Amino acid sequence: MAGEAIGPHEDEPHGTGLNDRLNWLRAGVLGANDGIVSTAGIVLGVAGATSDRTAILIAGVAGLAAGAMSMAAGEYVSVSTQRDSEEALLAKERRELREDPEDELAELAGLYVDKGLEPDLALEVAKQLTEKDALAAHAEVELGIDPDDLTNPWTAAWASMVSFTLGALLPLLTILLFSQDLRVAVTVASVTAALALTGWASARFGYGPPRAAVVRNVLGGLLAMAVTYGIGQLVGTQVG
Repeated sequence: MAGEAIGPHEDEPHGTGLNDRLNWLRAGVLGANDGIVSTAGIVLGVAGATSDRTAILIAGVAGLAAGAMSMAAGEYVSVSTQRDSEEALLAKERRELREDPEDELAELAGLYVDKGLEPDLALEVAKQLTEKDALAAHAEVELGIDPDDLTNPWTAAWASMVSFTLGALLPLLTILLFSQDLRVAVTVASVTAALALTGWASARFGYGPPRAAVVRNVLGGLLAMAVTYGIGQLVGTQVG
């Protein structure tokens, strides 16, 4: 009915903590995808050079450990930098609100006018939001930041490390558990299926088209595996 408040749609993201949830979901999906592709490339490259299961195991475990730590460190540094920037911007906004509240109110009203509100209504909205939470009101409109929902570097780092490890275990275990005649084909098949899943998940969490994400993911993974396996065969032939 007209005039009734409409709640948030169930299929749309809302609420405090959304930024952090999306942050670790992004890190998790990307971490799993990188773990699958990079480890598959390593073990297939070694399998192309030798049939020695021990050599494949050592290379795969080393790649898993190095990749997981690298992903965690990279996410932590990246997200920490983002959080530092957000906190610096919020500190600046707090100072401006404390030192010149009238100009800040006028600025907020002007931003709402730019969004399409009439000047009188924009000023009234700005006043009400400022009375409720001045920093949150300004941070949202001016900076696109929720002061109560800053990105968490530790969450991203752990999500990335754990998901990379889980993703890496798939090609590593697959290539070790099957016989020499089947290991390459089964690994490629399992990795392709996993990449299709992570591609779909990335599109689902990012509200993008799943088909395009799946195709990109699978083709990229197949290319990486083909190149590393070919290099492994070439090096193995030359060394052998």
